[in-house]
Amino acid sequence: MSGAAGQVFMKRVFALSLFAFAFSCSLFAQVVDTTVCAVLKNPKSFDGKIVRIKGTVSAGLDQFLLKDGDCGELVNGIWLSYPQGTKAKSGPIAVVTIQPAHNFGGSYTATARTAITLEKSKDFKQFDSQLAQTHGKEPGVCLGCTRNEVTATLTGRLDGIGDASLERDASGKIVSLGGFGNLNEYPARLVIQSVSDVSSMAVNYSAADSVVKGEPIVSSITFDAHDAAGLANQMAGAMGKDDGSVAVQKAAGVFKSTHPGVNVAYGAASEVGDSDDAQSTQDSPDGVFLNCTFNVEKLPKPEQASAVFHIGQHIVDLRAQQANEVSTPFIVEYNAWIVTAAGVARTGGKFLTLPGGDLLFSSTWPPADMNGKMKDALTEFLRKEEMFTQ
Repeated sequence: MSGAAGQVFMKRVFALSLFAFAFSCSLFAQVVDTTVCAVLKNPKSFDGKIVRIKGTVSAGLDQFLLKDGDCGELVNGIWLSYPQGTKAKSGPIAVVTIQPAHNFGGSYTATARTAITLEKSKDFKQFDSQLAQTHGKEPGVCLGCTRNEVTATLTGRLDGIGDASLERDASGKIVSLGGFGNLNEYPARLVIQSVSDVSSMAVNYSAADSVVKGEPIVSSITFDAHDAAGLANQMAGAMGKDDGSVAVQKAAGVFKSTHPGVNVAYGAASEVGDSDDAQSTQDSPDGVFLNCTFNVEKLPKPEQASAVFHIGQHIVDLRAQQANEVSTPFIVEYNAWIVTAAGVARTGGKFLTLPGGDLLFSSTWPPADMNGKMKDALTEFLRKEEMFTQ
């Protein structure tokens, strides 16, 4: 290459290098540093932005949250998701999301979202591993009881809306919805792109472990390991006719073929695809589809049935709600745990421990104390662990 030509080539390379540097700096500048509470104060203002947030992450039965104390909202956490295909070990065990059907009674427009790719760095692998570890002593029935909560800095795409509440018409049908995560209750979702600054803290299960003797749930029913919903209905069908049993049977029954509009899938409940918010092309009796995902590999058998009872009660509550009736996330989750406890008690379980480390149910409690003890445990759990305001 001649000197003159070489100089021209070098100038072009230099110019391209400057362009590349400027472009990379521009991308870096697009990352918005913020806090959990700042996002929850105005989620819509962050919609579509790449944000970086430090907080505490917890994963439970139907939760996968980034939190940082009480922000004064009904929901004080940001729902977390991994990009589709991540195959992470951590995340929730079971979720139900609401999808507009083709015959949805309101207007709905899906938001186009930029695809996110997860950086599977050393920090991410530590983050995933710490969150996926379970409480190893198996204290009776313990659904979604992870060993650790993890503090980390998360970077990713923030999806936000102004209002995650459901609106219904005069007949009680849902005609307006938004939100993310379980029951579409969360006004903000962070799809994780990268993880850094990871540290963990063990969840304290000592109070429960001091009274629980490792009693597993008992069942003589033969079941298909790939059909948790079918197992739940078998177990519920063997119960009696008292109020608690009837509630459990009703929760399990929503997954029968006689209840259209409920879809069941088995696999990762922590991933979100680019088209997951899209409206369905099929009709549903309710105008919406209730899409349930169970990661049954994360639960011992037959405790999978308890997760089905829990999600089933969510659906019972959704379908029972009437026009102008408001059920807060606190109330909806409270009801589901009460029915879950009833299911455990009526299938041979002696104890039920909450993911936060407290006992929700113990067969050793005097009947006169049972309701009060369960109410106190659930209230503390929902405020502290699931970050719901009563």
